[in-house]
Amino acid sequence: MSGNLRAWQRAALDKFLAEKPRDFLAVATPGAGKTTFALRVATELKASRTVDRIIVVVPTEHLKVQWSQAAARVGLALDPEFKNSGSVNPAYDGICVTYAQVSMHPFKHYQVTMARRSLVILDEIHHGGDAKSWGDGISQAYRDAEHRLALTGTPFRSDDSPIPFVRYTEDEDGHMVSRSDHTYGYSEALADGVVRPVVFLAYSGEARWRDSAGEEYAARLGEPLNPEQTAKAWRTALDPKGDWIPSVLSAAHTRLMQLRQNIPDAGGLVIASDTKSARAYAKILKELSSTPVAIILSDEPGASERIDEFSASTDEWMVAVRMVSEGVDVPRLAVGVYATSASTPLFFAQAIGRFVRSRMPGETASVFLPSVPVLLDLAAKLEVSRDHVLGRPDRPKEGWDDDLLEQANRKESEPDLLPSYESLGAEAELDSLIYDGSTYGTATFAGSAEEADYLGLPGLLDAEQMRELLRKRQEEQLDAREAEEKRRREEERQRQREAEIHEKPVGEEVASDEIPRLRKELNTLVSITSGRTGRPHGAIHTEARKNCGGPPTALCTAQQLRDRIAYLRQW
Repeated sequence: MSGNLRAWQRAALDKFLAEKPRDFLAVATPGAGKTTFALRVATELKASRTVDRIIVVVPTEHLKVQWSQAAARVGLALDPEFKNSGSVNPAYDGICVTYAQVSMHPFKHYQVTMARRSLVILDEIHHGGDAKSWGDGISQAYRDAEHRLALTGTPFRSDDSPIPFVRYTEDEDGHMVSRSDHTYGYSEALADGVVRPVVFLAYSGEARWRDSAGEEYAARLGEPLNPEQTAKAWRTALDPKGDWIPSVLSAAHTRLMQLRQNIPDAGGLVIASDTKSARAYAKILKELSSTPVAIILSDEPGASERIDEFSASTDEWMVAVRMVSEGVDVPRLAVGVYATSASTPLFFAQAIGRFVRSRMPGETASVFLPSVPVLLDLAAKLEVSRDHVLGRPDRPKEGWDDDLLEQANRKESEPDLLPSYESLGAEAELDSLIYDGSTYGTATFAGSAEEADYLGLPGLLDAEQMRELLRKRQEEQLDAREAEEKRRREEERQRQREAEIHEKPVGEEVASDEIPRLRKELNTLVSITSGRTGRPHGAIHTEARKNCGGPPTALCTAQQLRDRIAYLRQW
């Protein structure tokens, strides 16, 4: 009955068929095979004549076609062209519709559901709370359905809207928490080899901008900043006119070329914030890539077809604005660039879900992202399962303001923009690598040997092999840096002795040369400390600044940098 299924699919199917509940919520990480599980439930219920009609509800038009094609492979005919103004074609076993379509005419869909005994499959059910009309629509349309099978990889939302047909129970703190009937998380899927390991490469660098008064600011991505500074530094990094995004795109392309040596059709995806940025990023990639660069814009006709064309090709790069963050199946995607300001756990999880689908043993995915605290935290907690908690929206709380970031990333022409802002540029530096919840410090200057070392990681390693390789490389690099730091201290002592002999004051080094050297030395010490203690770079920078005083590293004088270096050496 349940052959040719993965273990989690078989267990969930057996549970469903044993109980045959009206409502069943299956939570499985992106890439685990939710569609296969749901269609197996559908074929079993259809074969036993428990239901006569299958109705699939999805978030987007593209997914209607995708579900219809998947159903055809298991012998079910689902009509993806059903219109609210028409009737169900009796030649089909059922229909595929969108949440928006149902919300426009819920009574029509109620009639379709009640005309025959129906199984309603609600794909990415968390979208049922996206708008009041969507939730009300599916609640009315499917309230009396024979069976409702809800699917999601992210059973949480960034607000307090309850998800229809999801069971909530009270936890020990009095909050109402969503409960699933079967859960299969990323960490379980990774252990089973169902999904790929994901390596996050976080890029930092100094960002500079000018405000409406003409005052210039500088801040380093990854250092603790207030929400406005973080938003502007982040936006500056993503500005295609600067140096940060071209450097990161170049590094990502290098990684993709390395992977394609073993996986010839491996592809890359850049997720952009808006259409203008997407086109600019594609222009940069065209200079790097040997194949055409696909641009996928959700507001343009034919976007779904272009996704299908890219998926079926062996082209290297696709640039898209958000629409491919969920539900779009392009299994060959192996390298990603997270070049968007979106920072909710829901969007991040769905975006990373585009890269985790495993096709062959040992494949590894690489995702490049800005070294921003909220993203680093989400990357480190990728394997953590979340539930939807009413009364406690699932959004970052400490030191972060999503609304402020959203304002900071709006177009200059919008009247409610934060005070006028001009990007002056940003440099990209590989700051850290995150894998399996652990952070591995790297060198803090672009073009380093460590950067090349990490970009050249083998593309065919299983989860345990990747973990062991990173641990070994981290130890080697930390040992090398400590030896270099020891050599520098010895050279400094020798310089001081020579200065005393010649009665020459110490410290006559030109400031313009000294400050970059001191920043590099400080960042090396932070990296060493991070590697040895497991603490994030930002936390170490914060402690040094708290104990020594002064502004962010990018604005420090030479003496302030020396004070922080001396403090960290005491560790």
